[in-house]
Amino acid sequence: MNEDERVELDRLVPGPARPELSADRHRLLRGHLMSEIRETKPARARRGRLGWVAVPALAGGLALALVLSNGGTDGTPAPQQQAQQAPQQAQQQAGGTLNAAPVGAVQLLTQAADTAAGKPDPKPGKQQFVYVDSLVAFSSLNMSTGESKVDPAHRRQIWLSVDGSQRGVLKEGREQDGKPNAPEKAKPGEPAPRADGGMWLDPNPKPGLNAPTYAYLAALPTDPEALLKKIYAETKGMGPGPDQEAFVTIGDLLREQIAPPAVSAALYRAAAKIPGVTVVDDSVDASGRHGVAVARVDGGIRTEWIFDPKTHEFLGERTVVAAEGNEFGKPGTVTGHSAILARTVVDQPGEEPQQKNA
Repeated sequence: MNEDERVELDRLVPGPARPELSADRHRLLRGHLMSEIRETKPARARRGRLGWVAVPALAGGLALALVLSNGGTDGTPAPQQQAQQAPQQAQQQAGGTLNAAPVGAVQLLTQAADTAAGKPDPKPGKQQFVYVDSLVAFSSLNMSTGESKVDPAHRRQIWLSVDGSQRGVLKEGREQDGKPNAPEKAKPGEPAPRADGGMWLDPNPKPGLNAPTYAYLAALPTDPEALLKKIYAETKGMGPGPDQEAFVTIGDLLREQIAPPAVSAALYRAAAKIPGVTVVDDSVDASGRHGVAVARVDGGIRTEWIFDPKTHEFLGERTVVAAEGNEFGKPGTVTGHSAILARTVVDQPGEEPQQKNA
């Protein structure tokens, strides 16, 4: 079969099945495949020129389930993973304390928690919006050749209603082919398309761990043990395993939201109790900033949360190939990264603050 035939076959054959997201969930998490979504309706993978498939490589690297062979795309672990997870699950069921992270990771997460706890509480009003400005870069996989690459980082801005009662806005600087997003057509009952190319996000009347609001986060337990127990309970059966799903969930809660200082600190301290969390001495976010990271490996991919080495402020995330035999390259290959540029509260969706507070 020649290359032209391979490309044509790739165009005609449906891509691998993946969880199907609702329209607004897809908009909100366009750059982050959320493994905790349970719907399993098959869908075509998004394809571009020459069979390239955009693979969101953040959210704990779980998007790589599209191509990795060591676990099912429905979140079911492979037999080897199940065997590795069994002792941890037994410990959880027995009610044991899950403080299995190495001392270095515990120390770094404790420092990050102390930094978060010392920040002022924004105490936003119910009618205000959380604004997060970031750079993100995703992996692409050529289904014809097996070649993978990380696309250039692009800007991502999101405005989310504090209590979920109002529509939010998502502006993302590019799509897979590098062209700006085109304004979407308004659906019945929706407002007219925005002139700035931003996409309206539906209200979020039932927030949860998969789709939090500031108000939801503000109501979470501030005791790390209680918070981690809640996360394990509400994500049971999701993702590749309970520990990785807990780690990914905490990362998702920290990524595109603002939480009260006590809750942010509790999330970091809860993460320090997850088995398998380690330290990476030097990591680089999507803006080129170097930092120290806490990380966890799953499915041959290492997920890193990057912190400023002096202030212990959260900078962003990075996913890296950690084992041989991975479709995305040799160990050390970066498969995706992000960088938080600003995080604050504003009065209107689409409003950019004059002074950005990361």
